[in-house]
Amino acid sequence: MEIPKEIKGYCKKCKKHTLLKLKAYKPRKARANSKGTRKNIEKHKSGYGGKAKLIATVKKQNKKPVFMAECSECKGKQYFVIPKKMKKVEFKGQH
Repeated sequence: MEIPKEIKGYCKKCKKHTLLKLKAYKPRKARANSKGTRKNIEKHKSGYGGKAKLIATVKKQNKKPVFMAECSECKGKQYFVIPKKMKKVEFKGQH
């Protein structure tokens, strides 16, 4: 699906409709000291407890695309999610 790079939408910071620039959202690197990461490392350590079995999971094909919308006036950023699952999303004019 093709999506325009700029859309007119509501800015929560300005509290009015402005032109929003869309960028693809990329999550940051996971924290090394988060509980989930510590638990996973502990589970796969060698030593007592035997070998942990990795359960093979099927990767989902479709996802709801998430973008970062930046306001053209106040430069405030917010999430912009399209509430439909789709395989491929690209900006118009980009191939």
